[in-house]
Amino acid sequence: MHLGSLSLIVPDYDSAIAFYCDQMGFELVADIDQGRKRWVEVRPPAGGPTFVLARADSPAQEAAIGNQGAGRVWLFLHTDDFARDHARLSAQPDITFEEEPRHEPYGTVAVFRDLFGNRWDLIQKA
Repeated sequence: MHLGSLSLIVPDYDSAIAFYCDQMGFELVADIDQGRKRWVEVRPPAGGPTFVLARADSPAQEAAIGNQGAGRVWLFLHTDDFARDHARLSAQPDITFEEEPRHEPYGTVAVFRDLFGNRWDLIQKA
């Protein structure tokens, strides 16, 4: 077995696709109309598990947008060139870095928030 996908709750499909593909540089893997909802998957440019973009359709799900990690960093975006990707992501209008890059024993890292409030680590392993 292996991890294939994670669900990411978003307010609507189109803004999420635009953000993750245009600003984060992800690839649109699937966008299948299922009538009441769509099956939308995006994947980081270097591969790995996909994110299923799940449109919130209840007040409880709407409240979870940007808070699936309960306020903690819960998404870890690995890079092979921290400086390049930090500069590219920093230039995007809907990405906010919460700190300057720091060096830890495990690598170079900086925390950022995406358009929907999810907290991510951009990390280049040591």
